[in-house]
Amino acid sequence: MVVDQERVSGMASPSWALALCLAVHAVVGVILGGLHFGGLWWNTRLFAIGGRAWSAIVVLLARISLLGGVLTVISFEGAAPLLATALGVVLARSLVTRRIARNTV
Repeated sequence: MVVDQERVSGMASPSWALALCLAVHAVVGVILGGLHFGGLWWNTRLFAIGGRAWSAIVVLLARISLLGGVLTVISFEGAAPLLATALGVVLARSLVTRRIARNTV
């Protein structure tokens, strides 16, 4: 990708710009993952309560659509931003799981 960018623009982007881009994508992944896994917890509670199946289905579809849509858009930027975002989502899973475990015990 750097070779193609050099050919098109005549100069390579600095390495700090790539690092900043990947850091921003990782933060977006943490936020997105926090919303997704926090919504999963809420969704699980809605299904467990019973009688709120439609609310649970709407939350389920919104969660999956948001995660899938954002990851699809980011995939057009390339593999590195997609992997950084996915890493952020995985990190958020760990953070949300620990927070929920600490609050429910």
